[in-house]
Amino acid sequence: MNERLLRTLDSNLCRLSSSPRLDRRDFDRATLEVCRGLLGQRLVKLEPDGTRLSGLIVEAEAYIGQEDKGCHASAGLTPRNESMWGPPGYAYVYFTYGMHWMLNLVTEGAGRPAAVLLRTLLPVEGVSKMQERRTAWRRARRVHGSAPWENETKRAAGNPAQFTDGPAKICQALGIDRNWNGHDLCSPDSRLFVEKQPALRGVTTGPRVGLNSVPEPWKSIPWRFRVDRGLYAELVTEEEFA
Repeated sequence: MNERLLRTLDSNLCRLSSSPRLDRRDFDRATLEVCRGLLGQRLVKLEPDGTRLSGLIVEAEAYIGQEDKGCHASAGLTPRNESMWGPPGYAYVYFTYGMHWMLNLVTEGAGRPAAVLLRTLLPVEGVSKMQERRTAWRRARRVHGSAPWENETKRAAGNPAQFTDGPAKICQALGIDRNWNGHDLCSPDSRLFVEKQPALRGVTTGPRVGLNSVPEPWKSIPWRFRVDRGLYAELVTEEEFA
């Protein structure tokens, strides 16, 4: 990614072709199938004024059932994880580490707790707004030991995914918090939804992130799906936004 492409992505002259949205049936499937299929699809959030913020999903993790010791549902049904128990096609947003919100997309049938955690987006629309929110968040908190917020802005000039290359960053950049928990992603008037895009190649799998205290086999099970970073430039071409 270069500065010219960054400007192209955020240009007001962008003419994005209309894409159909994922519907309930797309989420009402085996979670691993949904997780793999979400890579390359476009997550869209509509601001109150109708402005679109969007990004291509390039990394995600699957969490499946009470038997999965890395899954919140392993503790049973709680007020915190209630949205995860279905029906499919809803957002499950939870708070963690006392400071971060995380966005998950609920899968499988009602009563079967399963969801896909979104880990990385490749920004497409509204890059400036995402940058503004991330900068404001870092300025307000100045997390001890983290790189200065100015450094992130400089790095993002060559890699827009810098603003959304983590589940907490996605929520910060898109402005997603507890109010989005239980949001219906499939409703015609939804302000948060997924648009269909072509299927991807170059997808790899590996262990999920941050499950250090989770027992095997759940700690190392390869339920994280991601797109090779070398393919990012191919996913968002300048021609698409000409």
